[in-house]
Amino acid sequence: MRITMIGSGYVGLVSGVCFADFGHDVICVDKDLSKIEALREGRIPIYEPGLEQLVAENTSTGRLSFSTDVGESVRSADVVFIAVGTPSRRGDGHADLSYVYAAAREIATYVEGFTVIVTKSTVPVGTGDEVERIMRETNPAADVAVVSNPEFLREGAAIEDFKRPDRIVVGLNDDRARETMTEVYRPLYLNQAPLVFTTRRTSELIKYAANAFLAMKITFINEIADLCERVDANVQDVSRGIGLDGRIGSKFLHAGPGYGGSCFPKDTLALAKTAQDYDAPMRLIETTISINDNRKRAMGRKVISAVGGDIRGKKIAILGLTFKPNTDDMRDSPAIAVIQTLQDNGAQVVGYDPEGMENARKVIENIEYASGPYEAAAGADALVIVTEWNQFRALDFSRLKQSMRAPILVDLRNIYRSDEVRKHGFTYTGIGTNLYQETTGA
Repeated sequence: MRITMIGSGYVGLVSGVCFADFGHDVICVDKDLSKIEALREGRIPIYEPGLEQLVAENTSTGRLSFSTDVGESVRSADVVFIAVGTPSRRGDGHADLSYVYAAAREIATYVEGFTVIVTKSTVPVGTGDEVERIMRETNPAADVAVVSNPEFLREGAAIEDFKRPDRIVVGLNDDRARETMTEVYRPLYLNQAPLVFTTRRTSELIKYAANAFLAMKITFINEIADLCERVDANVQDVSRGIGLDGRIGSKFLHAGPGYGGSCFPKDTLALAKTAQDYDAPMRLIETTISINDNRKRAMGRKVISAVGGDIRGKKIAILGLTFKPNTDDMRDSPAIAVIQTLQDNGAQVVGYDPEGMENARKVIENIEYASGPYEAAAGADALVIVTEWNQFRALDFSRLKQSMRAPILVDLRNIYRSDEVRKHGFTYTGIGTNLYQETTGA
């Protein structure tokens, strides 16, 4: 198949590269000339494990190319994917669909012959209807079938998710697109990856419902963690105890500082706004959003409490700035609110992240950046783990104690056992454990 991917951001680039690796001929298009030139030179604008090698392999075979020429790329395509951004709209929280609609108009101008137009971007219910209306208005002669095909990629594991998906969802109102989309995903379909065909609007809602449910699951266990701290229980044991129930499952039951990233915050908000517009308000999702927003600053207050209640003039070292490990994405990272809370209370903050410091500099002001975890901890009054990068899982606590002003660890991801940290003379504060027991050894 000849595939054109409009938008070479995270979703567009990963999807395009993986389609090329399946054997399709793929052109990734973007208006940003500097991004396209970098990709042609093998420089990847995002951090995603395995992506750089996959780009190199498929460009060398000629299956993958990059362009700024929308017209030529669309005219030659059997399938055109729209994979542009849908950020939260300033002012009201609805998804900003201006990039999607602009892409639809431009595609309609150049499309030739029967072409399947696929919305890969995360969009509210009814967006496909509007995309089709725009295209037919722009070019009444266009022979197109507009399809919804949401992505379910986890940053840091996107290639694995694309190649071994739990399911492939395809929403269509024109049955001519069924054969084309089956061919696009044939390498996965032959491996028995579930290919779920449904209506276009249902497909659009599946994506939002999935993200909202996972966000709600995270928020649920975070609230259970707060209760555990008050009643002398352990949230990790609670998580395991309920996660072994097949109806619940163990994933997304890890208590922490709240969810962030490019999907959950904007998608939960967009779903809540859409539901309000249709007079079917989703109170659970609205509450989830509110709880998560409040939790991030609450984690900053937890650090302050662990240090003794007064951090003015004290140095706090933050390990992990991105919203999750194995990415350089800082969007809505809990670290941002935690650091702001510490700064608001007079702390001097030093941070370290294996991949995210360049992007962190764009969104976090007045902090010092270290070259590694031990450099960050030197002279610190507390060490705070915010993102669970693997390199933070085996820290040398004897070395840390020698260099820190005060041996205090605040583990917002529960990657350490309290007893193993306390035996090195550290005061330990985790999430969802009895605070008195964990910080004093009583």
